[in-house]
Amino acid sequence: CMPAKQVDVDVASSTDRVALMLTLSGVLRPVKNHHFGFATPSGRLLLPVKVTRRTVRAMATVQELHSLPGVVATPDPATKEFIFQQTMLRVKEPTRSLHFYTGVLGMTLLAKLDFPDMKFTLYFLGYEKKEAIPEDPAERARWMFSRPAVLELTHNWGTENDESFAGYHSGNTEPKGFGHIGLAVPDVYAACKRFEELGVKFVKTPDGGSMKGLAFIQDPDGYWIEILNPNTSKDFASK
Repeated sequence: CMPAKQVDVDVASSTDRVALMLTLSGVLRPVKNHHFGFATPSGRLLLPVKVTRRTVRAMATVQELHSLPGVVATPDPATKEFIFQQTMLRVKEPTRSLHFYTGVLGMTLLAKLDFPDMKFTLYFLGYEKKEAIPEDPAERARWMFSRPAVLELTHNWGTENDESFAGYHSGNTEPKGFGHIGLAVPDVYAACKRFEELGVKFVKTPDGGSMKGLAFIQDPDGYWIEILNPNTSKDFASK
């Protein structure tokens, strides 16, 4: 092995927090207390890292952020009015999914599109006021497709009654791919207390594991949903 390389990290409060910060990139992994290293796919360590009692910044500076390989710091002007409009999840049984996202998470159903020839239906949900939804179908479609951060649920007809269909891949079992969507809430603990009372399944409770103050729940199809608070999430960057 090569000689240890000093890095600036803060271990005064919690070594768990150090492990979290260093492994956020997916490159560093903990080996033992106060000792981290780069790992190859075979698991062999190439460069041990010695931890000192100073401060690490888990979040890059703005300059570093826009200097990362592959990042185009000045977007093409042609993309000026682009928005991130939707994320699509396939669901087995729409009634239970709609109840979860509207009743448990408080979203509003914005639009529903049926495609009989192809035998599927699309449901679009988001955090919009019902009073804002246009009554005219054409205007509603234009309005809905202009909203940012809309959740699209796709139901392929017949899956709800197909006993041989086990369900869709959540992305969190092998082979892993898609991870989760996330919701910002005013109080993670209060939100999770209510979720627990409503019988929601937890992947991680707010105090579970080393990452405190955030949670992961599952929707009826097993997709993960992160529950976070923007004010406490600032702790992921050093002070």
